[in-house]
Amino acid sequence: MTILFTENDLIRYIYGETSELENSEIENAVLCDSELSEKLDGLKSIYYDLDHLIVSPSERAMNDIFKSSVLL
Repeated sequence: MTILFTENDLIRYIYGETSELENSEIENAVLCDSELSEKLDGLKSIYYDLDHLIVSPSERAMNDIFKSSVLL
């Protein structure tokens, strides 16, 4: 029997939100399915990129916030 996994299943796996049984099934499926393995690798790459992403507001946005806070 072939078990199909969705991208949501793989994302849950990456974030540690799957059960031990699901982990085992996903890990076995990845070993047997190169396409699934590539998809998992791509999602892991995105996960690590997002984890290291630093986002900060523009100077203009900060100035607008400061101006509005002074008016209150």
